[in-house]
Amino acid sequence: MISVVIPVYNEEKNLPLLMDRLESALRTLGRSHEIIFVDDGSRDRSLEIMESFAGRNGVRVVELTRNYGQHSAIMSGFSIVRGSIVVTLDADLQNPPEEIPGLVRAMEEGDYEVVGSVRQMRLDPLYRRIPSRIVNVMTRRITGVRMTDWGCMLRAYRREVVDRMVESEEYATFIPALATLYAKRMTEIPVTHSERHGGVSNYNLGKLLSLQFDLLTSFSEFPLKVLLYLGTALALGGVSLAAMLVVMRLLYGPEWGGYGVFTLFAILFFFVGGLFFALGIMGQYVGRIYHEVRKRPRFTIRRVHGG
Repeated sequence: MISVVIPVYNEEKNLPLLMDRLESALRTLGRSHEIIFVDDGSRDRSLEIMESFAGRNGVRVVELTRNYGQHSAIMSGFSIVRGSIVVTLDADLQNPPEEIPGLVRAMEEGDYEVVGSVRQMRLDPLYRRIPSRIVNVMTRRITGVRMTDWGCMLRAYRREVVDRMVESEEYATFIPALATLYAKRMTEIPVTHSERHGGVSNYNLGKLLSLQFDLLTSFSEFPLKVLLYLGTALALGGVSLAAMLVVMRLLYGPEWGGYGVFTLFAILFFFVGGLFFALGIMGQYVGRIYHEVRKRPRFTIRRVHGG
């Protein structure tokens, strides 16, 4: 069985066309399938439209109690899947459902555990493409896996990998990177990319930056290492500056030091700013530890429509 998990947040304009195209694409596979829509606290008619799909050709609708975010919504869908191959897909139709058979074929022909996708000729605005490239570069460095497009959620996973991700119970995570911890054989294939069919994107620049920070702090200690090296460099610089001031005062007298007072203030402000920046980074890690030890659920399912 093929399971397709689709997180939905305010996508009422896209859902009818998405459903028709998704059914047509899955029909070409000639095998049993299920479609799991996850309502991530939508405020428009998305849930009502999805409820009308429930029970139709293996469609189930997971209704969450509030908006938890894309990755938590996908995890809630992962928790009830029945298929041996699980495909994730966004509801905005930018990644065509017609690409799903290609993902399934690539997984089965190469016996892969994860199959990603590389968007060709992306139609996203520049403010989304630039952060996406940064995410791609940093994710490759953090995971050590040479995949090209980490931001595309059109991906296929073996059921074993999905089950391990659900069991991990991380409060904040980045699913494509998390999958690399439990999969050995991975690949990616090119897919087409389209403009959003309707509505507006729910990913603004702030959310993209937040996702980038989640990736860094969830899978790497790199920011803490940077602070360690930066703090060491600043400390050495401060000692060197103090030694220089003592020498210059001895050589040129006390009057010389007065002319550098504003420079000293600038250096002081730089050090203070660096200190607060370091405290902010450490605070983010402490905050994540706080969330983890409370053991609150990543999502709460109100109801599953369609059995």
